[in-house]
Amino acid sequence: MRRLFRINNPSAKISLLFFAIVLASCNALKRVDENELLLTKNTIYADGEKVNNEDIQSLIIQNPNSTLLGYPLRLNLYNLAKQNPDSSFQNWLYKKEKRKDRLVKLLSEKQVVRLGESFLVKGMSEWLKNIGEPPAVIDTSDTRRTLERLKAYYSSKGYFNNNTTYEIDTLKREKRAGVDYKITLGKPYMIDTISNKISSKTVDSIYHLNKAQSFIKEGEQFDLVNFENERKRLTSIFRNSGIRNFQESSINYAITRDSTKSGDDQSMGIDLNIDNLRTRNNNDITTSEYQIEKFKKINIYTDFILDGEGEEDGNKIIEYDGYTIHYKDKLRFKPKTLGDAIFFEKDSIYREVNRSRTYRQITNLNVFKYPSLAFETDSTQTGLTANIYLTERPKYSLGMDLDVSHSNIQQVGLAFSPSLQARNLFKGAENLSLTGRLNVGSSNDQSITATDNRFFNLLEFGADINLTIPRIWFPFVNTGKIIPSYSLPQTRLSLGTSFQKNIGLDKQTFNTVLGYNWTPNDQRRHSLELLNVQFVNNVNPDRFFNVYENTYELLDEIADSYDDPDAYPELADYFETSADSDDPNLIIPSGTSGFTQAIIDGTVSSTSDDYDDVRSIEERRDRLTENNLIFATNYTFNKNNKNGITDNSFHRFRWKIESAGNLLSALSYVIPFYEKDGDLLVFDVPYSQYIKTEFDYIKYWDLRQSKVLAFRSFFGIAVPYGNSDNIPFVRSYFAGGSNDNRAWSPYSLGPGKTNEVNDFNEANLKLAFNLEYRFPVVGDIKGALFADAGNIWNVFDSEDDPDKTFNGVDSLADIALGTGFGIRYDFTYFLIRVDLGFKTYNPAEEISKRWFRDYNFANSVLQIGINYPF
Repeated sequence: MRRLFRINNPSAKISLLFFAIVLASCNALKRVDENELLLTKNTIYADGEKVNNEDIQSLIIQNPNSTLLGYPLRLNLYNLAKQNPDSSFQNWLYKKEKRKDRLVKLLSEKQVVRLGESFLVKGMSEWLKNIGEPPAVIDTSDTRRTLERLKAYYSSKGYFNNNTTYEIDTLKREKRAGVDYKITLGKPYMIDTISNKISSKTVDSIYHLNKAQSFIKEGEQFDLVNFENERKRLTSIFRNSGIRNFQESSINYAITRDSTKSGDDQSMGIDLNIDNLRTRNNNDITTSEYQIEKFKKINIYTDFILDGEGEEDGNKIIEYDGYTIHYKDKLRFKPKTLGDAIFFEKDSIYREVNRSRTYRQITNLNVFKYPSLAFETDSTQTGLTANIYLTERPKYSLGMDLDVSHSNIQQVGLAFSPSLQARNLFKGAENLSLTGRLNVGSSNDQSITATDNRFFNLLEFGADINLTIPRIWFPFVNTGKIIPSYSLPQTRLSLGTSFQKNIGLDKQTFNTVLGYNWTPNDQRRHSLELLNVQFVNNVNPDRFFNVYENTYELLDEIADSYDDPDAYPELADYFETSADSDDPNLIIPSGTSGFTQAIIDGTVSSTSDDYDDVRSIEERRDRLTENNLIFATNYTFNKNNKNGITDNSFHRFRWKIESAGNLLSALSYVIPFYEKDGDLLVFDVPYSQYIKTEFDYIKYWDLRQSKVLAFRSFFGIAVPYGNSDNIPFVRSYFAGGSNDNRAWSPYSLGPGKTNEVNDFNEANLKLAFNLEYRFPVVGDIKGALFADAGNIWNVFDSEDDPDKTFNGVDSLADIALGTGFGIRYDFTYFLIRVDLGFKTYNPAEEISKRWFRDYNFANSVLQIGINYPF
């Protein structure tokens, strides 16, 4: 049977035709001369076996042109440029006898010259060359240099007798070829014996105590990387064992081989030599023996001036716990605060790790500029004086942030955020910050403009006060023994409030936090919020149906069956007819509340379906308009093995657990709380009680040439109990959005297999998986292909709809899948992201229609975000 492929959309036909013309006009061999070959592939063979190791592949100097999904985009952009636009313009200008004269009369001589330099004539070609890529024509000089690199690499792995060669594999396609690099390895050299010669007795003693952990072992194959790692290991050990000025260049290795042995014997001897030859700070060469240095004196200068003036003259001195503190006029810091930030101790040996910890801790106090550390030795070269110079930051500083925004709530918004920071408030490096917030916005919501016709009719304001203490503050407990000061311990106390007008239900929020965080190293971080209290007061709950318009439309649709005043006279006052429609609508709020009450109370007889739908809407309204009191404790653990900003092969893990309401529940046995409808109330508000946990794992794979594969998995669940039968809205989960499943808008996916039309769909269980392939396109423009899977469900709460609840393994069939592509522009410090998501598998559809039902541009979702989604 013959099938015809038709495109009925005229714009799609034009786009396809244009794309075909562009492809046809791009000839990859356009700039490849007759006697040249375009490089299309590099292959490395070691002893006849293909090598796919990325580190070895990176040794190749000349690589094929980059491709975008297999298409050489940058090469073809380069080929579109004119090679000599100046000559082309001159040829065009003089092609007709009087063309130049006419242009001069029309534009002037000067303008004709500028025309030749214009973007359309010359600039376009230069731009295409800059963003494009010239053809990778095989250059045998680069090929030979690659062979040298490969030979050196395999020699570093012990294959000292390797031989390298290459072959140019001419492909069947015209003027294209690949290069095959072939290496014959031979037998690797093995380490037979290890001996050492160490000039310093002190170094010799330390070495023998730590040589069992050496990277270099007898009987193993020679590998230069192990020697480099061993030098770094030994240098670190010596510098952390009191030898402050030990230099890595003092460590040398000599390789020896017995020439009397047979040629097949590839054994070698390794001689470790550690001498005393080194360079001092003044570039003088010295051979004095390395010695262990101990601190005899530690000076702390709290008023150091960057130009060095006043370093010692006129300073007052105070001795504290082995430290000599120098200051002028008045000491503005508690001696203990300074001592806790210094990890050198009098009469202790020098350790490099303590130097790093001192830098880190002083910087973390945020009351000093970057510190300066200097060391002096006495005549015996063993007594050490540490001089720590500190420059205080200004005690007070002011700041102001201004932001312009746009959202689905406001057409335009202006945010002002003034701040005041006071440093070293109580002489213990305590920092206090006071931040105010004022947001004004414009909304065209008719329910708002009817009573407020000003342009800026949205208002939100608030303030936060935060106090940070550079230690773990807990009454009657010496936390220093549990969490050492090198972990950068910090206590946070905060109070905040905000008020809204014409935004949602006009929430008023009050919150307070007592929390601790500490960072043992760059890879691990702990955060404990001992007390996290949040109170949410909905000032205008009667605006619920104005805000949640989809819910109102659903209720009004049900009410259409009951708007006949003759059949239902008791409901007549709940409806009104607008000027532009004859269809009666429920009045907000009196009509909506009256109608739902009449249906639920049975005042008006209704069908079971209408009763269930109205009851569900009313339960949702009650839940989203009720005030919340959350009295919680939580702990978060973060682990990250990323090594620098350029590392694209790492993983991140985050675990959080939160418990709410337990303290108040315990107090209820001592203090009788007021009870209403089975709930215990504090300040006339039922407090929330639940336990919540989250697991978040992210993994990156570096695919070379700036290509990265990123994966994220997330699992979160919040279980209500005791005083609650559901989770507060602010602690629930939602699906969709620019950082989640990008084929759905925020809050529009789920719960489960339902196709809810609520404005904000949320639940208390969430699963999410994201996979993204990132690649360069042109210059700072990056591309991405992604697949997002996940959903939300209700579990262990008041929801009993089986389509919304998680019912075991079978509910995994409700996981939605969205796929798509994105374009990003990298501004170095941040990245703007535009993603287009397509609904690939939609669990809200019938089972037979779930795959690719809405997989088209008409039903795609455009997401805009800042930086990567994970």
